[in-house]
Amino acid sequence: MRRSACIPSVLAGLALALGGTVIAAPAAHADIDACQNHVRDQGTEVTDAVRMGCYVGLVGDQSGCVGDLARAGVADAVATEACREAPR
Repeated sequence: MRRSACIPSVLAGLALALGGTVIAAPAAHADIDACQNHVRDQGTEVTDAVRMGCYVGLVGDQSGCVGDLARAGVADAVATEACREAPR
């Protein structure tokens, strides 16, 4: 393939990759917020430990998320539901 023909396709791929990153980043933040809001709505203060537990749930470790939230003082049923909110 000629070099002049490669440049537009490389630029298009780069634009798509960067655009996907910008679009996906706010969604990840919203998922952590949903987890934290569920904990807060059920009457437990959102501490750094709760934030970390929600982050663990966001990356896909549901049992780790529930365990971290339980150690932070969140009731088991609330922790389970909050962790379900994280990866959405």
